[in-house]
Amino acid sequence: MKAEVPEPLKRDGFGEYKLIPESVDDLWHLSHLISPGNTVYAVTLRTVDGPTDKLRSEKLEKRPVKIGVKCEKVEFVPESSRLRVFGLISYGPDMGQHHTLNIEAGYEISVVRQWKPIDLARLERAVSSSVHGVVHIVAIEDGEAELYRVRQYGPERITTLTVGSGKSAELDSRQALFVELLSFLEKVTGSIVVAGPGFVKEDFVKFAKTKAPAIAERMLLADTRRCGYGAVQEAIGNGVLARVAEDLQLAKEVSFMDEVFLRIGQNGAVAYGKNEVRQAVDYGAAETVLAADSVVRDARIEKMIEGAERLGANVVVLSTEFEPGTRLVGLGGVAALLRYKI
Repeated sequence: MKAEVPEPLKRDGFGEYKLIPESVDDLWHLSHLISPGNTVYAVTLRTVDGPTDKLRSEKLEKRPVKIGVKCEKVEFVPESSRLRVFGLISYGPDMGQHHTLNIEAGYEISVVRQWKPIDLARLERAVSSSVHGVVHIVAIEDGEAELYRVRQYGPERITTLTVGSGKSAELDSRQALFVELLSFLEKVTGSIVVAGPGFVKEDFVKFAKTKAPAIAERMLLADTRRCGYGAVQEAIGNGVLARVAEDLQLAKEVSFMDEVFLRIGQNGAVAYGKNEVRQAVDYGAAETVLAADSVVRDARIEKMIEGAERLGANVVVLSTEFEPGTRLVGLGGVAALLRYKI
């Protein structure tokens, strides 16, 4: 989750947060951060009447406009990775009419409400696990590579590596660039997007897999028509950050489920199924609660998750579109990694 406060919150905690969810986890958090009575602003598609629209009604088109909706109901729809906010339009065209905001990952919204400490703590947890700030993009071409770090305000150039090239020494110069770039990337944490036109980027990833497979595992290819900073902008515009976020989320889900089954096999500190997990939460033993997106709307599961969060447990929602989520469904839809065995 990305979060920004345009202006300082008032002493009573009232104010606006600009938020960008990046995963199904973030949408789950938002379903608890947006309450009836809050105002949510977003850019959405609506039919805007023009001076000649009544004469050409069959040609009406929806246009992107910013509207504010005073929330009446919030619905988390995990199977479609979407959050719906129902309410009356309080800002923008068609004021007073009902409208539904369909919020997805990468969809920027603003939430105006009175923020309680528990709300800010939830928001801080979501932001701290954000993919942004740990993504680097390498724009590479023959003879040159530029490394950027993705910041919330945009790409920040870290370094530019240049190696002279010529027809007789093209292979040697390319390999020299690869060696220098790979050496620099050893100091970099997080995911690495390798972008650019042509086949140089593919050749570099193959080189990395041979020389430094651990670093290569963190790499993702992005094909672009432009070079340098233009390649970075094009890769971001084509949704590469969403792909990185999905890969990171899936890797996290795989890791959690592997740990669940490892502990089950060792008769360790783990609980699965509604009754066992509820008991672990009641005892305050749950450290991480895992819930499949197909069960989180169950009232009993939701109440159990809220209890786990009040006791400081980490909650992760797994998508059943991926294998870790289907494995969790096989255990009853919920599981918990425990602080101690019960």
